[in-house]
Amino acid sequence: MESFVDTSRFSGASYRSANWILLGQTKGRGRQDRYSRQEKTIKDIYVYPLEKDFRTRLGLAEGAGLGPLGPAEGMDNNTWAEQEFGGAPLGDARLSRRLVDIAQSKAEKPGRAFTGVADGDWPAVKAYYRLIDHPDEDAVTMPHILEPHRERTVRRMKAQRTVLCIQDGSDLDYTSLAQCEGLGVIGTNQTSAQSRGLHLHTTLAVASNGLPLGVLRAACVAPKLKSPKDKRPNWAVPIEEKETFCWIEGLRDTMDVAAEMPQTRLINVCDREADFFEMLDEHRRNPCVDLLVRAKHNRGIADEPFKLFETVRHASLQTKVQVQVPRQSARPKLSKKKARAKRPGRAAELEVRYQRIQLRPPQYYSGKDPIDIWVLHAVEASPPEGAAPVEWFLLTTVDITSPEDAVQCLRWYCLRWRIEDFHRVLKSGCRIEKIAHETAERIRRAIAINLVIAWRIMLMTLLGRETAELPPEVLFSNIELQVLRAYAKKKNWNRHQLYETRSGSSRGWRDTWPARAIQNRVTN
Repeated sequence: MESFVDTSRFSGASYRSANWILLGQTKGRGRQDRYSRQEKTIKDIYVYPLEKDFRTRLGLAEGAGLGPLGPAEGMDNNTWAEQEFGGAPLGDARLSRRLVDIAQSKAEKPGRAFTGVADGDWPAVKAYYRLIDHPDEDAVTMPHILEPHRERTVRRMKAQRTVLCIQDGSDLDYTSLAQCEGLGVIGTNQTSAQSRGLHLHTTLAVASNGLPLGVLRAACVAPKLKSPKDKRPNWAVPIEEKETFCWIEGLRDTMDVAAEMPQTRLINVCDREADFFEMLDEHRRNPCVDLLVRAKHNRGIADEPFKLFETVRHASLQTKVQVQVPRQSARPKLSKKKARAKRPGRAAELEVRYQRIQLRPPQYYSGKDPIDIWVLHAVEASPPEGAAPVEWFLLTTVDITSPEDAVQCLRWYCLRWRIEDFHRVLKSGCRIEKIAHETAERIRRAIAINLVIAWRIMLMTLLGRETAELPPEVLFSNIELQVLRAYAKKKNWNRHQLYETRSGSSRGWRDTWPARAIQNRVTN
């Protein structure tokens, strides 16, 4: 029920004493105010819920439609799956409840197939496959499975002043699934043999302190090779037909979300694959979200004698900043990737320069105006012997009016590695490339469940480092806490030593005995 109280005449005390809820105030316009004259009195808005369990009756998740959330809210070990998957619009409430049970079980053994997760519970295995193999491909889809998680991700974003919407893609290799229908071609080797799989493009919402807030968007497509009959040059192919269009779709989705949170600043952070003119032009049409993209192309610049990279290299030095360069493992030569040498982690001192420029459009967009944008250059002047220097060219719509603004942009870009870690958790922790189903659509459904599980694993890892004061009950069950306390007592550890082991400052938390015990779900 809804009612209004004219505050110029009444206080509304009777409504409040009867447990009505004050939501806010009207604008004073009235129903016939076509020209926004606001000639009516301003009134308080009160509502009263007739049914306390209306969300359950409507098939909604608990807390749906409520306000901002903290990063760790709802992460309790026993209820998190209901929070992140409950009420998914799968066409049948029983499927939605089944999805919650599957996610809860799968998160306890994320690296195993569901037959191993169920541990002999064949009704649970059958329930899993009835969901994954469901014939309704319009209802049981990746976006529908992720919808409750997306809603809670948006609520977590609303609680932040600045949110980084980090985009990136990753190829998923399913070449071994010879009978799987609907896979695409993700690459070829030296013998022209094709690798079959899917391309996953994800937008991960990350707070300015580095905590992942959730998967804002995920699309899993089957790439197709260009037909030999298609003789069009690359520039003549519409952007909607190109693989790079997924970056624009991610940007548009972020723009839609920005309309829901005017108090939160959203910054779309992308790697070099997003450095193409159409992406920058898309932002110009609706600049409600800032862009931060690593430059790939050394373009021509309006009214400048040099191209992009040379121009900013000649700009005056503004400041120096120290950035932690993560270690890098060695990698042999792959089909389209060069061999990579091993690199230890180090603290690199970068020289920072920046300049506002105008990027000229390519020839096939000669009718468009140049794009005004900032370019930020960071280079390691004195790298260690034998190491390649760090050098970044960043294109951004963020106004850089001081060295502090430039350093802030660099800090934001350094958090782009969060999505690399996220994809690594997906592949190594959740082992999504080991999923085996008969169709690509079924694989997408299984991936959708693992996306949220991987996010939760990553959040739990980082929460122990970023928020040491967090109560342990938020992330661990009673039996898990009993295991930890018993282990600490056995080792004669105090609370500080136990925290050091948990957060990884003593030795890796995942390498300790209690971590392995908890991972294996010790219950007796």
